[in-house]
Amino acid sequence: MPGLPPEEPGLPVPLGRRVKLRGRGTTFVREVPGPPGAPTVLLLHGWMASGGLNWFQVFQPLSAHYNVVAPDLRGHGRGIRSRRRFRLAECADDVAALLEAIGERNPVIAVGYSMGGPVAQLLWKRHPDRVRGLVICASGPSFVPAARERIVFTTFMSVAAGITGAAGLVAHLPTQGVRRVYPAGNGQRAETMRAWAWAEMRRHDWRQILEAGHAIGTFDSRRWVRRIDVPTDVLVTEQDRALPARDQRRFAASIPGATVHTIEGGHTICMRPEFGPPIVAAVRRVDRRSS
Repeated sequence: MPGLPPEEPGLPVPLGRRVKLRGRGTTFVREVPGPPGAPTVLLLHGWMASGGLNWFQVFQPLSAHYNVVAPDLRGHGRGIRSRRRFRLAECADDVAALLEAIGERNPVIAVGYSMGGPVAQLLWKRHPDRVRGLVICASGPSFVPAARERIVFTTFMSVAAGITGAAGLVAHLPTQGVRRVYPAGNGQRAETMRAWAWAEMRRHDWRQILEAGHAIGTFDSRRWVRRIDVPTDVLVTEQDRALPARDQRRFAASIPGATVHTIEGGHTICMRPEFGPPIVAAVRRVDRRSS
């Protein structure tokens, strides 16, 4: 779950738009144009975040060099709503369809944070013509590596998701709780970053959020991650308690030619101002290597 931004106003968050994807549903994307002829960077957010919430520190500095595209993944924010069970592979197919829908013909640099890391890996695997490079941050090939931990984690998520599917209890409780403390208002824009962050999280489909947690717990790319053949930069979050730095480094070592750099912070470093420069630097390294 993302940490919340500080109360004081932060960097501007670009307005987004809804985009209908043929045969898939309607999603939501924030776009920031870069210099004329600039390559495109696709930003893929983490679990329980949204495109805006995960990347608000990055839009401005990254758009000085690149076109930026940041969708809400299905079930998150204003992403696709579906009665089908959440699958990370579907997220990868969604963003491939989004790139087609917005007229992006050239391969992109896909940047995945936390859950966005598996989505970026799957985008390369399922749609290799769409990806010219990868930046993976606070992520890896598997989030729950120990067998016993995986069983406990995935069992809990399956039960929780099943409850929400049957009765809607878990889906409604977090939303109502948030609304009691931070009312939605009457359509006015949030005056602080924290109020805006709560508004973003109120939009989640909590059944799909829980199913996404299960999908993260069962994801494992170790059988095929060694086949990644595009320039890749791995940003290791050194104080990460959700995914230990040693596991992130092990993941980087399994990708041929991947470069490794570090960020001094934990799993919610994306909320901090110091998050922007390392992301921009990583994208520029991948851009140079893939040109």
